[in-house]
Amino acid sequence: MRNGSKAGQRFIRLATVLVTVLAGVAGGGSGQWNTARAAGKPVKIRMATLAPKGSSFHQSLQRMGEKWRQAPEGGATLTIYTDGTMGSEFDVIRRMRIGQLQAAMLTVVGLADIEESVHALEYMPMMFRSLEEMEYVLESLRPTLESKMMDKGFVTLFWGDAGWIRWFTSQPVKYPEDLKTMKTFVWAGDTQQTELMLAAGYHPVPLEATDILTGLQTGMIDVVSTTPTYALAGQFYRQAKYMLEVNWAPLLGATVVTKKVWDNLSAGDREFMLEAAAEAGREIRAQSRLEAEQSVAAMKERGLVVQEVGPEVQASWEAAAREFYPKIRGAMVPAEVFDEVQQHIREYRGAERKGAQ
Repeated sequence: MRNGSKAGQRFIRLATVLVTVLAGVAGGGSGQWNTARAAGKPVKIRMATLAPKGSSFHQSLQRMGEKWRQAPEGGATLTIYTDGTMGSEFDVIRRMRIGQLQAAMLTVVGLADIEESVHALEYMPMMFRSLEEMEYVLESLRPTLESKMMDKGFVTLFWGDAGWIRWFTSQPVKYPEDLKTMKTFVWAGDTQQTELMLAAGYHPVPLEATDILTGLQTGMIDVVSTTPTYALAGQFYRQAKYMLEVNWAPLLGATVVTKKVWDNLSAGDREFMLEAAAEAGREIRAQSRLEAEQSVAAMKERGLVVQEVGPEVQASWEAAAREFYPKIRGAMVPAEVFDEVQQHIREYRGAERKGAQ
């Protein structure tokens, strides 16, 4: 397999865009309580996640599960399958659709397999100037996204982020043009991303998440876009030892449960369980952002070179991102959702300007 500790190998399953999720609670699921369910008997819910066993994400989900057992009308017993043992996120969604699993913590990559509009939260690079701006847009989009997810049989428990995705490279990178001479990791199966990068003159290399470290070690890839937490956990920084301090995009995701099992809970239990989920989401978001900061410091001690950028370089990356937008709008992100994101950003920045006056 790959070099490194077993813990590091497990973390590699998180890849460039784990989710680590997440911060707000969704609205409750619809449907009536199935009266065939024995009174006081908990519903069994099996949940899959790429998060490693014992990680802060796993621990937060475990605490949520303990609270679910205390719901007033029986609640649910939660069994968590960590470390990607249930397969890729696409495998997990397939298992949920056929009833083998009932819940999952997913990244945008997986969520978009349910509803493509979710791409708007991560596949619009350099769109957000701050995490606070992103949170405003997320809260504005949530009713629409959650309604679409519900129509497709999934109830959203909580959303959130794990901080910023950064560029980690084997050689120093300053301007976007520098990346065009290098080989960049993309998710295997993400044909839209691959085609988009090829058309723009980049060199994407589709790989499975578990092959990132091997790809870096063998020179198959030179570049990985990920959060500092996962660069440290997966040991990517040992080969890709340069981190460009450009906030390319936030890492977003959500935890979802199938509507079928959700409808088998009483209204009271759903409300109780959503409150516990919201608490887990806030906990995961706060911890993951803190871990991102700590990870940069830890990697710097071990040889990571952080490449800071000035206004000129920052502007060049923003310009490069804007060149992608016409190809993203309508193809990767539905046009009406793309436009709505931009409208909410204008609202947020307008309110910011008024507040500063």
